[in-house]
Amino acid sequence: MQYLKLRGGKIFDPKNGIDGEVRDLWIAGGKVVPAPATVENIQEIDLQGRVVMPGGVDMHCHIAGPKVNTARKMQPELFRAEDNPTLPTIWDTGYRYLGLGYTTAFDAAVSPLAANHVQHEISDLPAMDGGFFVLVGNNHYVFDCIEKNDGSRLKSFLGWLLNRTGGYAPKIVNPGGVELWKSDRSGNVRDLDCEISRSGLTAREILLQVTTAANELGLPHPVHVHTNNLGIPGNWETTLETMKTLAGQQAHLTHIQFHSYGGGGVSESSMCSKTLPLAQFINEHPELSVDVGQVAFGSTTSMTGDGPLGYYLANLSGKRWFSCDTELESGCGISPIQYKNSNFVHALQWAIGLEWYLAVKNPWQVVMSTDHPNGGSFTAYPQIIRLLMDRNYRWEKLAEVNPRVLKHSQLADMDREYTLGEIAVITRAGPAKLLGLEHKGHLGEGADADVTVYDFDENYEQMFELPYLVFKSGELVVEGGEFRSRKSSTILSSRPEYDRAYDPKIEAWFNENYSIPVSQFGRTS
Repeated sequence: MQYLKLRGGKIFDPKNGIDGEVRDLWIAGGKVVPAPATVENIQEIDLQGRVVMPGGVDMHCHIAGPKVNTARKMQPELFRAEDNPTLPTIWDTGYRYLGLGYTTAFDAAVSPLAANHVQHEISDLPAMDGGFFVLVGNNHYVFDCIEKNDGSRLKSFLGWLLNRTGGYAPKIVNPGGVELWKSDRSGNVRDLDCEISRSGLTAREILLQVTTAANELGLPHPVHVHTNNLGIPGNWETTLETMKTLAGQQAHLTHIQFHSYGGGGVSESSMCSKTLPLAQFINEHPELSVDVGQVAFGSTTSMTGDGPLGYYLANLSGKRWFSCDTELESGCGISPIQYKNSNFVHALQWAIGLEWYLAVKNPWQVVMSTDHPNGGSFTAYPQIIRLLMDRNYRWEKLAEVNPRVLKHSQLADMDREYTLGEIAVITRAGPAKLLGLEHKGHLGEGADADVTVYDFDENYEQMFELPYLVFKSGELVVEGGEFRSRKSSTILSSRPEYDRAYDPKIEAWFNENYSIPVSQFGRTS
């Protein structure tokens, strides 16, 4: 057997309690292995003085499927832009992730009807593993199960859907709000107890019942929640109520920055940060976790399964936009956006994101994300890392944004600095754990040999934007920014067990209500 020995690197492996220890790392057969007693066939690489971490894991981004391709058509100037890669091709997406030391990524919102398309795109990622979350928060079959209080049927439907689509976990986006908006362009869910159907179905019931069913299925990752009223001043109250509804169950709240605004009505001038009370709730509830959705200044694109949000943003900006209502299950909104540090709202969003990283005490409960590309490109991660690790740099950047932010956020008073070990948690070990990826995000025996090596630099942005070496399953794929190999990708999916006696009824309902037959939907094996 061929062995690879990475010798003398400074290893950061939080899952296994290794925080900067100088150790050798042995790799064989694509896995991390213990040091062999004797070995003849060996390749050795000296990493003395360099930092070694597991490959990065992005648990929330938008990189594949019809929504991304529509956005590329809408803004061809961002298709291959070197200086602002918010809409790269699927191949370029993989190369850019690998160039930052990331080896796994999950698309966060896929309509079931688009799942087959997304499967093909993710399989084209070069030398990266990927998966996706399936939208269920506005699905008519889900509504029917909840309205009839049939938890067993709902659980079986989620199991059927994940098996059929190849998805990894259920995703709730603006529960009930997209459905209301489809029938009334002024309609949306303003609070969790707003009635969505004639039977009195509410957003709270959707949240609670889908989360319960997902946890009962024993999925590797619990329900992934995009709460109601994203981006609206005063929405922190909805977010807090959502947290209270989910408390006691495993659940993940995504792009939390966009859900942490004080204020009233729709007046942007009244906006302020409400990070601290929300973060306090997270600190008190270890069963809940968040990713941030950090804003990065520059041109980007909003793309979301939250159709009414897309409509709201398009009206704010006055720019072109695209909307797609997918039959019986979801919606989509796409609109260009440019974040400016001189703009009060944009600067406040930037500050609120940083507050979240700094206010959550346990780094295992908070994950780095830009909600790519909604808050900005994932290529902004190195700068975000520097902002978190260097408070003087953070204060310098705070002094460059709209000065009103100082009165409406707490960022200026937060002096916490992340360590390299904590960065390894929020970019690798933490998301892997939250996703239930037992073989990723760490460098212990049996782990996938996804390894990133950095040259240490006190300018952490420079350090993390260009790894020295990147290995995927033990094979060198990036060296000094140059690509050495393109390994095939692996699609990560969950195939939960469920009561298959429900299959005929689910399939009959699908055939009766959808415009395509179930035989042409998803996969059958």
